[in-house]
Amino acid sequence: MEYDRIAELPVAIDEVSTERLERETSSEFTRVTTEFALSGPGPDGERVVGRGEDVTYEAADHDALVESGLPDLTGEYTIDSFSANLESVDCFPSKPPEREVFRNYRRWGLESAALDLALRQSATDLGSALGRSADPVRFVASTRLGEPPTTDRLESLRGTVSDLEFKLDPIPAWDDDLVAAIDDTVGAETVRILDLKGQYEGTDVDVPADPALYERVLGAFPEAVVEDPALTDETRPLFDDPAVRSRVSWDAPIHGVADVETLPWEPDWLNIKPSRFGSLESLLETLAYCDERDIRLYGGGQFELGVGRGQIQLLASLCYPDGPNDVAPRAYNDPAVGGGLPESPLEPPAARDGFRWS
Repeated sequence: MEYDRIAELPVAIDEVSTERLERETSSEFTRVTTEFALSGPGPDGERVVGRGEDVTYEAADHDALVESGLPDLTGEYTIDSFSANLESVDCFPSKPPEREVFRNYRRWGLESAALDLALRQSATDLGSALGRSADPVRFVASTRLGEPPTTDRLESLRGTVSDLEFKLDPIPAWDDDLVAAIDDTVGAETVRILDLKGQYEGTDVDVPADPALYERVLGAFPEAVVEDPALTDETRPLFDDPAVRSRVSWDAPIHGVADVETLPWEPDWLNIKPSRFGSLESLLETLAYCDERDIRLYGGGQFELGVGRGQIQLLASLCYPDGPNDVAPRAYNDPAVGGGLPESPLEPPAARDGFRWS
């Protein structure tokens, strides 16, 4: 397993700091994240810093971290022993997280920072450590269409990047007229992913199962990957056709191999959001599992504000560069569509030490 290639990398941490980040987004909410900086001695005696990002969604959890700080994580480790240490400490010391999955998100931020530092201290990069090359990354733009939904943002984005492709989030307000307008504005074939958000519970983005909506978008966008349907007595028959099942992808339920093995059927597609896995071992184990079974992958973003965005772009470049990756540069998440947006594919930067895109 590829994890074995990084597990014994030494990492020496003598200082830990955090920075709270905040930004408005195109989805009409204020995103708050925390960037971790782990510092230690470099190979030539200079200090080097490894960075990672906690993408926990509740601002209150980030504010609580500002007040409490993290437990003491300084010391000399390997990547594997650092991960094991995180099992024994509470990284939400002042209060439990608003949702338990946020423990994975914070752990990922710390493990990715430790990996970045370890690679820098060993004067190498992630691609070299894993024996993989960095390839250009194809990406889609993920956007909501507002309430009531319109094609205005799609038109603005395509006016800036003429061959842009999309990941869209259908909601019950999508009627036949809107679906036709999407086709007229950008073409049905440019919609690469339909995120039905049927696997979320108790979040602001939950979308209830709607068989009429499902039938409408399955027919209107016949080439699109269909992410996270809710399977109910009313919707399940729509997925009895093997051709439709082969388009289904899963995102929210996936935190490791065990979750893949308990899906309703063996998947053809998965959305890989590294923070959901928590640990580097779980992520790399799942990637290896999917590779062995020819499960197609694409990367997912979570409105990262700091180093985390580049890290998911790098993972896509190394592991699934040709997928419909939801890892567009941060400018695509700005409330207003600006000029000069980067175009797909993203060319990887020149190799540099650490776990960084740039």
